[in-house]
Amino acid sequence: MKLIFIHGAGGSKDVWYYQLRYFAEADAVNLPGHPEGEPCTSVDSYVEWLRTYLLNSGHSDVVLAGHSLGGAICQLYALRHPGDLRGLIIIGSGARLRVAGESLEILEQAKGSVDILKEYIDQSWQLVAPELREVVQRNVVANGAAVFLNDLLCCDRFDIMKRVREIAVPTLVLCGSKDITTPPKHSRYLVDNIKGAREVIIDGGTHMVFAEKPSEVNEAIEHFLDSL
Repeated sequence: MKLIFIHGAGGSKDVWYYQLRYFAEADAVNLPGHPEGEPCTSVDSYVEWLRTYLLNSGHSDVVLAGHSLGGAICQLYALRHPGDLRGLIIIGSGARLRVAGESLEILEQAKGSVDILKEYIDQSWQLVAPELREVVQRNVVANGAAVFLNDLLCCDRFDIMKRVREIAVPTLVLCGSKDITTPPKHSRYLVDNIKGAREVIIDGGTHMVFAEKPSEVNEAIEHFLDSL
């Protein structure tokens, strides 16, 4: 069984620092364009890129874990290629991911100002340890605001609310109780519509719960993996 982490919009595999330390055999990917290559322009395209990556890597019995955009990629992967998967872990995501217009406007402005991009990251990651926040900010800047904006537009177009019931692999849904980007009601919809899905709400966590509350998140993931 192979656990593979998929980062969210504008990010990189380094956001999973605490998870990769805890799960020594796990892997994490940089999506195309983050920063190498060209970013995909839809969740569908990211899914097909990921499948090619998994097939080329030779991994089997894969458990995909994704945050936000990464969670959308994981869900659509489970719909298209369920036979590849042993399990699914969805963190701070939903069956539909509408993005606030204000965020899109800020990132449009950030294409001409690194300072705006840095401030946006600081606000989103303010509860994360400074050492990791600095790494995240550096990587987001390296990817560029245009890539971040592209990813958010992919999220904004993502909607599988009418299909999510078709997901038929064991699923864990994680969310921070104070996540206002993808609030707990998004997770509840997934749990209510994916047969057998388990829900864990991490008290006090926000959209970056996996980096803010790594012990609780890692424990929930470990229990889920033990059940497979």
